[in-house]
Amino acid sequence: MHSTSDLPDLLVGPLVRRVAPEQLLLWLVTSRPLELTATLRVADGEAQQLRLHDAQVIPIGRHAFVHLLSVRPASPLPQDSLIHYDLRWHGTAGETGLREAAPHLCHNGELPSLMIASHNRRLLHGSCRKPHFASEDALVRTDSWLAERRDDPEQRPSWLLMTGDQVYVDDVSGPLLVASHALIKRLGLFDEALEGATVADSQALYQATETYYRREQLLPDVPANMAVRDRFFGGVRKPVFTSANAQNHLITLAEMLATYLLVWSPTPWTLIAPAPPGGLSDEERERYDQEQEQITAFVAGLPQVARLLAHQPTLMIFDDHDVTDDWNLTAAWERTAYGHPFSRQIIGNALLAYLLCQGWGNDPEAVEQPLERLATLLNNAAGSGQLEVAEQDRCINALLQFHGWEYQIPGTPTLVVLDTRTRRWRSERSPFRPSGLMDWEALTELQQRLIDQTAVVIVSPAPMFGVKLIEGVQKLFALAGKPLVVDAENWMAHRGAAKVLLNIFRHGRTPGNYVILSGDVHYSFVYDIAIRDRQQGPQLWQITSSGLKNAFPPRLLDWFDRLNRWLYSPASPLNWLTKRRRMRVTPRDPDRASAGERLWNGAGIGLVELNQQGRPTEIRQLDARGFDVRFPPVTRD
Repeated sequence: MHSTSDLPDLLVGPLVRRVAPEQLLLWLVTSRPLELTATLRVADGEAQQLRLHDAQVIPIGRHAFVHLLSVRPASPLPQDSLIHYDLRWHGTAGETGLREAAPHLCHNGELPSLMIASHNRRLLHGSCRKPHFASEDALVRTDSWLAERRDDPEQRPSWLLMTGDQVYVDDVSGPLLVASHALIKRLGLFDEALEGATVADSQALYQATETYYRREQLLPDVPANMAVRDRFFGGVRKPVFTSANAQNHLITLAEMLATYLLVWSPTPWTLIAPAPPGGLSDEERERYDQEQEQITAFVAGLPQVARLLAHQPTLMIFDDHDVTDDWNLTAAWERTAYGHPFSRQIIGNALLAYLLCQGWGNDPEAVEQPLERLATLLNNAAGSGQLEVAEQDRCINALLQFHGWEYQIPGTPTLVVLDTRTRRWRSERSPFRPSGLMDWEALTELQQRLIDQTAVVIVSPAPMFGVKLIEGVQKLFALAGKPLVVDAENWMAHRGAAKVLLNIFRHGRTPGNYVILSGDVHYSFVYDIAIRDRQQGPQLWQITSSGLKNAFPPRLLDWFDRLNRWLYSPASPLNWLTKRRRMRVTPRDPDRASAGERLWNGAGIGLVELNQQGRPTEIRQLDARGFDVRFPPVTRD
């Protein structure tokens, strides 16, 4: 039995979040509330020591506290210069800091450093990091890449953009779920009651024999709940693109928060000794052992992942797996999911965890109201160790109605990050058809953000311009009333949303240069896009990088790629049957692919460099296996 006194002060982080000359945001998790002092040193200048009077601390358990530190220097910090920083506090052995508490964050004992860029023209971007997927982790590769450039401000990226599926709430390996339960117990993460389930509360869930690989059995066994059972716990088979693996779907807020801690830091793993649970069938134990191999490799890379996040300013936005597969895909899905208290609680808990662990660091002022309500819930639980039912319901209800997840980063070019999940344009034809990724009001607001801008980088978790053949397959399933079978998540799936989006691009006062960064699809590609028959029309670049630790089934993607080239070449008349027929879409070929291949399949992260006009000068995929893939522009005769 471990005592609580041997817990390290620093559990996770710091993660460098949004930065500007006037303010740095650092996110971290500690085992007790800490009175922290920040020290900043610019290049060879003198160090500034700053007391953090406005640090916000929120408990998530008896021995776990989330901090968001707002570091405000006396005068604006310089841009495009290295800024080394330290956090110091009084530990059990006296004053300590990052070198002593987290040496894995340091390069050869040197304090972590960050850079505040004067522009948004050098960007890392990626999505879809599934811990038990059988590939290398692109964040480990990114740390090695950044380590070679850490002393050269001109080489350091302005931002790392995580464009969705930073965690997989709905697709969890057995070993990771076992580890989350061990960490919940070790840190005393708060319990909660479960409404509408066959187990009364979180402790009963953790002890239930069905808690590993059989969570679909925890729903009430009545016909009215069969739709909820199928939607959340693996009842839907997806033979074309993915398969549903939701038997370990996270349920409680504590499970979700523990998972964030476990995927961003090596320290929580040192506090637990997870072992295979009893009661598994032979098939489940075989699956567990296979997943354990991948989780062991994943954990081995976490020191580098933590070091990367301590050096590189990072922005985030959700996609579906951060909450649950096919989140808000159709109106019928919403009616089913939000109509049952248990599934509503699952979705709400995932959003609460996203708010605390991701959304808070993007734009604290935008999420101030829901965060204050969440802080009240968690502070009230500090005494009893249990979330209060009515207050948790109020938090979830408020968050499900919240529309402030999108945000904008000023600079050259302007960076606009879209919420494509909570403001959907529901189909007027049928509740079973895909909803548009943004409704008319949200798209109108987007257009207002773009008016009179000369260039913009848009982060859209799903590609705005995807692979036409795959979109065609998705359309066929949607017309048959089965959009869930193929994840019909694309901008062209909803006629109204597609029309408004394309009209925004053609508007005379919106930017002349658009770069669209996306993920979601588990392969990577680049398109150059122009409006047909307009010499001075806007130029667009769709740049998709996916996934950080995920990939598409290789043989299936090869067939899609080949058929798409045959059917939808730039000169093909079939292009006139698509909604984007007024656009000329020219794919770029990855330089390491076989002849003619346009889709790159492999875990990695995108790197985009832009000129002063916001046009790409270099587009690369840093493959997790250690090499680079370039997407050179198409040369015209």
